[in-house]
Amino acid sequence: MAPQRLPSEPVRYIPSVPRKHFSTVLFDLDGTLIDSTELILSSYRHTLETHRGVAPADDVWIAGLGTPLWVQFKKFTNDPAEIDAMVATYRDHNREHHDAMVQEFPGVLEAVGQLRDRGTRLGIVTSKKRHGAERGLTLCGFDGLFDVVVTADDVERHKPNPEPVVRALERLGSRTTDTIFVGDSPHDIDAGRGAGVATGAVLWGPFPRRTLEEHQPDHWIAEPADLSKLR
Repeated sequence: MAPQRLPSEPVRYIPSVPRKHFSTVLFDLDGTLIDSTELILSSYRHTLETHRGVAPADDVWIAGLGTPLWVQFKKFTNDPAEIDAMVATYRDHNREHHDAMVQEFPGVLEAVGQLRDRGTRLGIVTSKKRHGAERGLTLCGFDGLFDVVVTADDVERHKPNPEPVVRALERLGSRTTDTIFVGDSPHDIDAGRGAGVATGAVLWGPFPRRTLEEHQPDHWIAEPADLSKLR
């Protein structure tokens, strides 16, 4: 029998939750704290049906979740006026159906509250405009829990660029070595890594683990209860 061949490189072990405690935890919003995926997808479908008469498959939109609206619509047109019109259509539909379709992921609010009670500094880093972000936070009971909320209104460059994460660190006065950015998308992981902080990938959002693995998050967060261990 031929001897068993050992792998040329050791397999990297990624724990489900961090062994290190973090004094600052930054969160993405949609797909991480609040379940808004179907609202977002329905808004994209409605927009393309309105402007082009046909809606692409959902995986076209899912690939870009976490990036600004204009980035998504630039896949279909380079005309700034048409992009603006698409963004307006999307926002009208999203606002109309927001409260009926958005909810907290079960267990997430409790876990975030536990972090807050233990003195962890908390922040939101989202590609949403401020009004939409605050509406979702309030609807799902998160208002008042976060020390800083960085939105698309606060930066010139957006995830996966690290600027939004860096802006949150600046406002909090937090060190990169004491901070983790938790999100559900590859764009969150890339933005966190670019900012020099640890990254955590939640597994209840719309992106499958196999997609997130390609971006090598530092930590996997399998269920909301794991969030309370980020301290």
